[in-house]
Amino acid sequence: MSNVVLKNLKKVYDGNVLAVYDVNLEIADKEFIVLVGPSGCGKSTTLRMVAGLEDISDGELYIDGRLCNDVAPKDRDIAMVFQNYALYPHLTVYDNMAFALKLKKTPKAVIDKKVREVAEILSITQYLDRKPKALSGGQRQRVAIGRAMVRDPKVFLMDEPLSNLDAKLRNQMRAEIIKLRQRINTTFMYVTHDQTEAMTLGDRIVIMKDGYVNQIGTPVEVFNKPVNLFVAGFIGMPVMNFFDNCKLLLENGVYYAEIRGVRFQLDEFQQKALSQNGQKACDIVAGIRPQHITVGEGELSALIEVSEMLGTEVNLHTRSNNDEVVMVIPTVDLTVDVSMGKTIKFTTQPRLIQLFDKQTGNNLIWFDEVSSKANAPMCKEYNF
Repeated sequence: MSNVVLKNLKKVYDGNVLAVYDVNLEIADKEFIVLVGPSGCGKSTTLRMVAGLEDISDGELYIDGRLCNDVAPKDRDIAMVFQNYALYPHLTVYDNMAFALKLKKTPKAVIDKKVREVAEILSITQYLDRKPKALSGGQRQRVAIGRAMVRDPKVFLMDEPLSNLDAKLRNQMRAEIIKLRQRINTTFMYVTHDQTEAMTLGDRIVIMKDGYVNQIGTPVEVFNKPVNLFVAGFIGMPVMNFFDNCKLLLENGVYYAEIRGVRFQLDEFQQKALSQNGQKACDIVAGIRPQHITVGEGELSALIEVSEMLGTEVNLHTRSNNDEVVMVIPTVDLTVDVSMGKTIKFTTQPRLIQLFDKQTGNNLIWFDEVSSKANAPMCKEYNF
């Protein structure tokens, strides 16, 4: 078993600078957890506390049930892959990968067997005699991963390992990491600011902002059930459309979302959730994902400012009143003229509308159900 438990973990730097606030997270054995968020949100600091590279100011860290707050990094049985590879330039690939095993005085035959097995898995056998300067960025990253793999760690930590690679190589290495995970079958903690990496790699995603965990969930959960405006705007590409100055109406026991004067009667599930929460009529921000918009029908209208034809789909950048609205329309469903400068009608299904409280930014449907899995104080002012 290689489970990791973070209990009320906190990091305070000199000058009372709080970097990580009271993080609670349980990572199951062999689970792939991704910490994601904008720069400065505390994700790398959290990872470094698990690695032992940062002292824990408060809270408890358990690895395999063992309290590790004061355990030296070398004794935690973890391996870390850094953003900048951190390879020894004067050593060959073979010696870089064997270095940690040599320090442990592992028999030469065992070292050679492990290094060559891992090199074969990562397709770097032909580079074992080269030095890092003779390798490409992707090859160096494979060596860095291989150096960690030969140690058979309980926990594999990765701190933005793909951020130095170009887009094509990043996609390729993402697929390699997925294959790698299936082969070595250990616990992963992976840090990235790229939500595409988070969505494709993680069993669960931890979304952080300003040192707080905002939401923890599977990729499907954080996409379909964003707990607040920040999560809704951070997860998804293109980002969710937000319509300001909308209203949640309650008439004769029935809830409606009013967007630009157009009423959408909410579906049965939404009605039940709002009713159980005792939700009253209020001002809201309505959120609709670009992929959930239908063009050519409905009472809402928008002026097309940019039309991007991408083959299987067209991305429309439009303006509806003062709102910028992005629409992603499959070309097989396209029945209207979407040329630049045209005005089009559009609509969506009521069940796909996300309802956010105007003042707090909390999701009126999902906040109570999902927020218990995270630990951030959600109620903050949002300015539109």
